[in-house]
Amino acid sequence: MAELRLAASRDDAAPEVSGAASAGPVSIAVRNVSKVFARDGQETVALDGVDLDIREGEFLAVVGPSGCGKSTLMRLIGGLDMPTRGEVTIGGAAITAPVTDLGIVFQKPVLLEWRTVLENVMFQIDMRGEKRRDHLDSARQLLAAVGLADFENRYPHELSGGMQQRASIARALIHEPPLLLMDEPFGALDALTREQMRLDLEELWLSTRKTVIFITHSIDEAVLLADRVVVMTPRPGRVDRILDIPLERPRGLEGRKTPEFLAAVDEITELFLANGTLHASRPVLNLLNKKEP
Repeated sequence: MAELRLAASRDDAAPEVSGAASAGPVSIAVRNVSKVFARDGQETVALDGVDLDIREGEFLAVVGPSGCGKSTLMRLIGGLDMPTRGEVTIGGAAITAPVTDLGIVFQKPVLLEWRTVLENVMFQIDMRGEKRRDHLDSARQLLAAVGLADFENRYPHELSGGMQQRASIARALIHEPPLLLMDEPFGALDALTREQMRLDLEELWLSTRKTVIFITHSIDEAVLLADRVVVMTPRPGRVDRILDIPLERPRGLEGRKTPEFLAAVDEITELFLANGTLHASRPVLNLLNKKEP
């Protein structure tokens, strides 16, 4: 089993890892990565000294407050941006350009309004210059897998938000990438649709076992989906702790009722209280609500 190397705390010590480390070879390595954005003479440190190992075939969730560098970390892994310091490698090779052998699902579906659902899925194939006839059957199978078998000839404006996001997931998977990056893919959905999407994503992942990096603000979502959860500090983003999630799969709707789920949620909540992401009370609100004697 590959050694777990995770270091990204304020004093450069390795963050605590809760639970046993997941088995499997390391496929992605993030080493001492920092990212600084400069604008109008001002510098913003988005990530600071992040070390992380991601194992082949695991579902890894990254949870943290807005502005902590979660999406930046995903972009660095995808080669959509380069670190200011440090290195990201996939299969031992340093990332120096956009990675093509992956799928990306963003918070918004980003579908082409003039293309049908099937044509949107095939857009990935068209952009790669591959033969359509080699992928049409796979596209239809994917649409069936995400519940859109009867909607392949519909246009995006005819679909609900959840259905549009399902189409974007199918588009990300059509070329069979080993790695799937998901940047808050359910963030814009209503609560019921989000819950169904979570159930469907787990089922889809169990059938493919792709490596998934899932960015989210939701503690519950991270625990219910992931093999491990990376908890980030407020900006500059550092790894506060990595939790191994011992919930049996499939987790389904029953996962929320288990002691393991409740314990993991409590632990992450306590971390966010300790690092200032969450506040038990707001002094300003207390002052506003205070009655004159």
